[in-house]
Amino acid sequence: MRCPFCGHKTDKVVDSRESEDGAVIRRRRECMGCGKRFTTYEHIEDVPLFVVKRDGRREIFDRNKILNGIIKACEKRPVSIEQIEKLVDSIEKDIRAGYDTEIQAEAIGEKVMDGLSRLDDVAYVRFASVYRQFKDVREFMKELEQLISTQAKAKKGGGK
Repeated sequence: MRCPFCGHKTDKVVDSRESEDGAVIRRRRECMGCGKRFTTYEHIEDVPLFVVKRDGRREIFDRNKILNGIIKACEKRPVSIEQIEKLVDSIEKDIRAGYDTEIQAEAIGEKVMDGLSRLDDVAYVRFASVYRQFKDVREFMKELEQLISTQAKAKKGGGK
């Protein structure tokens, strides 16, 4: 670290403090050349995560898009904003833990559908109908039949 006053390259750390959320460390330093003190801030560099769309375009990951899609799917359903926020947090945490620089949009959609299927069946079907872009009623009915079958298996196994 170069001293901002004299340019000397050697200093010593006099004091270190973590910010309240733990994201930044504040270090108070003393130059070994001129003796003046200065402050530096250390934080983790945020590497952007890109979403690869179906047509090959890339855009920066935006958690608000997931939030808005889930809110729209849950409209007029007995799902609280806290439940929605918790689901979005869980999806984002999973994505950031499992992917370094890129994720396919389809993978995000599948994570959202998986979460919605556990949260609210109607919201799940709403989201799936838009996300999967069903070509006809048969495809839509097939999705509903799979959902009903999964629920029936869960009830027999002691789930839901």
